[in-house]
Amino acid sequence: MRRQRYSSLAEINITNLVDVTMVLLIVFMLTAPFLQSGVKLNLPKAEAKVIEEKEGVTISVDREGGIHIDEDPVAWKDFSARLRRALETTAPRVFLRADRDTKYGSVMRVIARVKMLGIEDLGLIAEQEDNE
Repeated sequence: MRRQRYSSLAEINITNLVDVTMVLLIVFMLTAPFLQSGVKLNLPKAEAKVIEEKEGVTISVDREGGIHIDEDPVAWKDFSARLRRALETTAPRVFLRADRDTKYGSVMRVIARVKMLGIEDLGLIAEQEDNE
């Protein structure tokens, strides 16, 4: 009897891998905008130059005057220490987001404390005003 030679199949079918990768890419592209800012605020509208929140710390002040540093609620007595700790890992840049119904005094208190800590790069975040 004669032996037959078998050839090995060296091709890998990657069609399923590409399909799964594309689905994951689409899911991440759709969910990424929702992960940017976790604190729900009704931002004021202003006609201003659009700035990008690149590296830095985002401080949010809600309607009741509650303060959040990068989505984490912070008591006023712990604000300075938590802000210093947050700035250790990023550039010394702060972005301030405040609800449009927040009292002026609450926002000014946060701005004064940020300036007192020696942070000169402070950006105020607002929604782009409609040009009608």
